Amino acid sequence: MIETRAPRIAIVGAGPAGIRAAATLVEAGLHPVVIDEGHSAGGQIYRRPPAGFTRTPQELYGSEAAKACALHVLFDKLAEEGRLTHCARSSVIATHKDRLYVLGEGGVQVISYDRLILATGASDRVAPVPGWQGAGVYSLGAAQIALEAQGVALGRRIVLIGSGPLLTLVGAQLVKAGAEVAAVLDTSSWRQQLQAFWQLAARPVVALRGLVLRARLGDRYHAGVTLERIEADTSGVAALRWRDAGGRERLTPCDMIGMGWHLRAEAHLADLTGCAFIYDEQWRQWLPKTDEMGRAGNGVYLAGDGVRLLGADGAEIAGRLAAVACLSDLGCPAPPVSADLRKLARLERFARGLACAFPWPDEMVRALPDDAIVCRCENVSAKAVRESADFGGGEANRVKSLSRVGMGRCQGRYCQLAAVELVAAQAGCAPNAVGRFRGQAPVRPAPVGAFLRDG
Repeated sequence: MIETRAPRIAIVGAGPAGIRAAATLVEAGLHPVVIDEGHSAGGQIYRRPPAGFTRTPQELYGSEAAKACALHVLFDKLAEEGRLTHCARSSVIATHKDRLYVLGEGGVQVISYDRLILATGASDRVAPVPGWQGAGVYSLGAAQIALEAQGVALGRRIVLIGSGPLLTLVGAQLVKAGAEVAAVLDTSSWRQQLQAFWQLAARPVVALRGLVLRARLGDRYHAGVTLERIEADTSGVAALRWRDAGGRERLTPCDMIGMGWHLRAEAHLADLTGCAFIYDEQWRQWLPKTDEMGRAGNGVYLAGDGVRLLGADGAEIAGRLAAVACLSDLGCPAPPVSADLRKLARLERFARGLACAFPWPDEMVRALPDDAIVCRCENVSAKAVRESADFGGGEANRVKSLSRVGMGRCQGRYCQLAAVELVAAQAGCAPNAVGRFRGQAPVRPAPVGAFLRDG
């Protein structure tokens, strides 16, 4: 009798997409390994606070509390029953030939796989504003994590800038928690937001919820603003200089600024596994290429915001679809997916509406003064990027080599999109012609000692 080995399936990420993918595989009788950087499952959107935290799920997650708790309970039950392996506080820093190099508390371990589901989510999409390299400037996601995980605001007087649903959500959460929010400044105009009305109507309840959050901000919220400069003193951020929709110059004192323009897909691991990428004109970023089920080829499947920016509901559906595709490719019985595909199409229409209503501020980026810092990690200015574009022929990786933009700890997560816009403007071409930075390992900072083994 010939024994067959059960397929080794690894899932990277334990947010909504990763949890749903894992549950689908477990239901089919498989035992996946789930690797996640958090101390417990939930991802960024449903991040769980430490033990002893007194705020309720309703206070943490608002209208999404029931969904968050259901996913938490589902994953914890599967882990406790030993039906999956959960590698918490672990980060995949590299992948090569069906092997994942995972940095955890005990150093680096190697996990082999036959099939890989990447549910790596997204991070803040930020645009440089003159002065943003100073102390006291954070992403919106960082401000939200500090509030949800530790119950603290990152400043005494706060200004939030950017565009997108997260801008008003974080603002409303901070106000509700008792923080002093001086202003919430949206670079998207009312006209841009109204133009996306019919697309946003694909999810009327969610759209209405966004309007309610904005109403809670009252006169703190301003649309169609122009951001000019973050001013600082010896202690850090001191004020934000901006113009309102009517062109009037404003100066708002503050000691903390949170910024973000919707999200950018976290696709470094997808790059290292050899996935193809396509440039999405509406999202103004490179996204991994998959079929409708999340297949990216070579036994790799993608789900969630790491491939399509559809939010938590879309991530759950995409996670299930990726797991079903994996089961089908392994020759295992798989549940029907037609209803899920229809739901995903509706979520896609809504997401496209968000991209239209709250666009990436490409004109603001292209107009950056020469002395503005583009890459905070390496202290690279807009002038250096433009000069490197002249020498490098308008290609992203040549500019990276010449100027060091994108070579710091964040691996280009926060500066690549802006750098590409500057290069495109200097070269007189479209951003997609500039290309994208090649992914490099390790995708997260890792100590050299983690790679050293006894003996």
